[in-house]
Amino acid sequence: MPVYDYKCMGCKKKFTLTLSVAEHDKKIKCPKCGSKKVEQQMASFFAVTSKKS
Repeated sequence: MPVYDYKCMGCKKKFTLTLSVAEHDKKIKCPKCGSKKVEQQMASFFAVTSKKS
């Protein structure tokens, strides 16, 4: 499942959630203060393949 980074605009806490695509479409709450004012942050990712270059 994909991992998403968020930042709460209320308490400024950054947190990471592992969500399915269906869960990602729902409104996210801050785990610290419960605020729904969260913004998804840009995150880097990488892919692992079995082919050697």
